[in-house]
Formats: sequence, structure tokens, C-alpha cells
Amino acid sequence: MVSVDVNITDPERLGEERLPDGRLLGWAEWGPEDGVPVLLSPGAGTSRRLGLGADAPAALGVRLIALDRPGLGASTPAPGRTFADFAEDVRAFAARRGLERPPMVGNSQGAPFALACAARGVVGALAVVSGADEIADPRFADALPEELRRLVDTAVADPAAAERIFAGFSPRAMEDMVTAGSPECDLAVYRHPAFAAAWRRALEEGFAQGPDGYARDTALAMGRWSRWGLDLSEITVPVDLWYGEEDTAHSPDLGASLASRIPRAVRHLVPGIGGAVLWTHAEEILRTLLERAGTA
Repeated sequence: MVSVDVNITDPERLGEERLPDGRLLGWAEWGPEDGVPVLLSPGAGTSRRLGLGADAPAALGVRLIALDRPGLGASTPAPGRTFADFAEDVRAFAARRGLERPPMVGNSQGAPFALACAARGVVGALAVVSGADEIADPRFADALPEELRRLVDTAVADPAAAERIFAGFSPRAMEDMVTAGSPECDLAVYRHPAFAAAWRRALEEGFAQGPDGYARDTALAMGRWSRWGLDLSEITVPVDLWYGEEDTAHSPDLGASLASRIPRAVRHLVPGIGGAVLWTHAEEILRTLLERAGTA
């Protein structure tokens, strides 16, 4: 087993912001209250509570703000929502908190939601980390396992049916699915006692209102993004894509085609790690994001 040092801590501040339509958007913060605000769109099924570890935000003077997507954690459900709807939620949140256009990190399944925020001018720079790719793109058809290909086809042809399938997931099923497909370098992170406890708590909170929030997220992420109002060519802010070279789960080509579709995107491949790169290289990712946003 690879040895890692993972410093995961509970959020320093928790709260909910009321949106213009009355719904609540849950948030969690780490780092100095007067630090540079950086938003985080977390991975699949997890709540605001996981973050990316305490050391990096504090070291860089970052006020990291993780957001619950609708139906997950403390955020009010919004049935039928799209990527564009989430971007407008974030726009309203940023306005009410006085954040202007903050930089953002989108991790795993949170990446396409963060890309929507970039496309709609809500954020000033973006780091996509282990980003879920648009696997419904025909160029990936031959690269996907047969079972996954069938799920993708369902998500494209009948999103409601796909949501019903994904609604069968639970926190334990999510954990088992991730660990079953992870290389040893990632398992060293996921099985670290501090990380495992925080991850399980974030999954339990993510599913606290039931599986519908996760199911909607997954149907959106697994279908054709253009159908849900996400056009990558509209992105004008700096975007960096980060993938661990051992990542076999998030993108069939480690983000190469994804980067080619985003104007002026920069792709980083990190050796010796896979989908857990957010927690092993958080300071490098945040520092690069601040530099690209002009707030370093």
C-alpha cells in the first residue's frame, strides 16, 4: 500500500444561503474568513463537508467555499434542474455573499456543473480536477465498457429512466463503486482513516434527502451536455484541467479531447496518482488557479 499523509478536517464554518426563489443553498468554508474566496463543486454524491484538506487553503490565504448542489446535503431539491440552473444558483449565491466572480474548483462529477459556471460567466477562473468527461460523445463509444455504454445510451435516449436507475444508489454503493475501480495510489488516500471518515460522512449527508439529487446529477453528467445548455465554446475564462496519470475512471483520454473543446484550456497530467489528485496536490492546484485568476 502506498503511504500518504492526508489532512482532512471538518469545515470551519457551515451555513445555508437563501436563493431568490426561496430555496436554500448549503455551504461549508475552510481557511481565513478574509481570504481569497474560491468555490468548490464537490464530487459525486458528496456534500459540502469533504473539502480538499485544511493545509492548502490556510497556506495560500484561501477562503474555500464548498457548495451543495440541489437535493444534496443542505440544499433544497430542484427537480428537473439543468447545468444552467445550477450556474444561476451560484451567481445568486456569489452576489448575496459579495464574492463577485470568484475562481472555482470542479471535482469529478462536480466538474460539468463548474464548467457551466465558467460558460455563463459566473466565475473568473476554473480548475477542473479529475473531471467527469462527456462520455456520451460518440468518440468515446468504443472506449467504454459495455455496461457503462448501455447506461450512457439510456441517459441520452431517456434521461428520466436513467434517473430511476441512479436513484437505486446509496452511500455504501457509491463508496464500493469508487474503490472497486481505483488503483492502489488512490486507495491509499481513500482508505486513510481521516479521509475515509470524512468521505463517508460527506456521502451520508449527500444522500440525507434521498438519492434523487445524486440521480439528477448523474443523468445530467452522463448525457449529452449540449442538451442541458452547456456549450464549452462559450468559456472565456482561464481553465486548467488536472488528471492523475493513473486515473481510469473519469475520462477515457485523461481530458485531452475535453481540453481541446475549451478555448485556451491548459491540461496537467500528474504522475503517481489517479482520481485522488485533488487531495494529494491541492496546494499546487489552488496556487495555479489563483495565478490564472490574477488573485495570487
